[in-house]
Amino acid sequence: METKEQQPIPFALPDIGREEEEAVLRVLRSGWLTTGKEAISFEKEFAEAVSTHSALAVNSATAGLHLAAEALGVSPGDKVVTSPFTFTSTAEILRYLGADPIFADIDEETLTIDPRCVAEILEREPKVKGVIPVHLGGRMAEMDRIMTETKKRGLFVIEDAAHAFPLSYKGKAAGTIGDAGVFSFYATKTITTGEGGMVVTDNEALAKRMSVMRLHGIDRDVWDRYTSSKGSWRYAVVDAGYKYNLTDLAAAIGRVQLKRAQEFKERRCRIASYYEAELGGIEALKLPKPPGRGEDHAWHLFIVRLRPGYSAIDRDGMVEALKARGIGTSVHYIALHLMPYYRSRYNLSPEQFPVATAVSNSCFSLPIYPSMSDGQVERVVEAIKELLSPNSRRA
Repeated sequence: METKEQQPIPFALPDIGREEEEAVLRVLRSGWLTTGKEAISFEKEFAEAVSTHSALAVNSATAGLHLAAEALGVSPGDKVVTSPFTFTSTAEILRYLGADPIFADIDEETLTIDPRCVAEILEREPKVKGVIPVHLGGRMAEMDRIMTETKKRGLFVIEDAAHAFPLSYKGKAAGTIGDAGVFSFYATKTITTGEGGMVVTDNEALAKRMSVMRLHGIDRDVWDRYTSSKGSWRYAVVDAGYKYNLTDLAAAIGRVQLKRAQEFKERRCRIASYYEAELGGIEALKLPKPPGRGEDHAWHLFIVRLRPGYSAIDRDGMVEALKARGIGTSVHYIALHLMPYYRSRYNLSPEQFPVATAVSNSCFSLPIYPSMSDGQVERVVEAIKELLSPNSRRA
């Protein structure tokens, strides 16, 4: 029988234990499965965790981004600046609203949106309504410069914080610096509800709009209607909204995961430190920039790059070779300007975003999740050394 160290290592694996199982059973036995007291409690606990006024549980981060953009008035013909080095949700929600993304290239070291490129776009594009910076892999975008550029022009900021919990920036939690922040609880994220997300904001009017639009544009949620002692059947549809609420089943898992978030982060940090120590001497491999003094990193992803000309194996070959050794990896990301939809619709070329293009062609992500054993982490390191060490000099 194979030991854990001998079994295939998936790229990502949620850490679900007995407490999460018991939380789900509690909800199943309660007779109330959809959005109710568990979701409300999850929202309050998450708001406390990031020190924000309002937190709204939703069924995905995509839904959260859409709600935030709609509430901030994004409409047909508007332009919004964001990173091309992200999952498609960040840009696609703008298309839902008839708006257009304008991509700004990324910083070569942090892989987050380059504030210099943002500033250049804002100077030449008068129709820009806001900016959606992406906190990538557990690292914050350079929010000081982004907020300076947007505030002086009266533009909104939505933080795509899907990778950024728990994470802080100069004493403030990720997601709480702009007008709104959106987190993901997808199965691979730092905490999970299976599918799900959270939108946070300190703006009461914004929170109210998102709350109404989250559930069909109805002015009262289901829990309130069914538990109220007065006229529980009455409600009003005040706008054409969406079906974006989070179930109590998912919220119950999220409440347990939230309590374990720091424990999870500490384990990911230890794995990241081991990768840095063991792989740092391989010339063919460029590791993520480590956080500096006073900086934070959630280590949702450990993104590495192959340096051109240093190895006989390319990125695609490396991914396949690791797969053959039972080690799962992923690629974060194939940049959006290289995707057929955005490339053709906006007439984009790889040369327009040289950094994002180069990183897209050379990067891959190593497994980094709390339930990885030390032996599994060592296996990943040994496999990479075997594949790259003999070829670490210029080919």
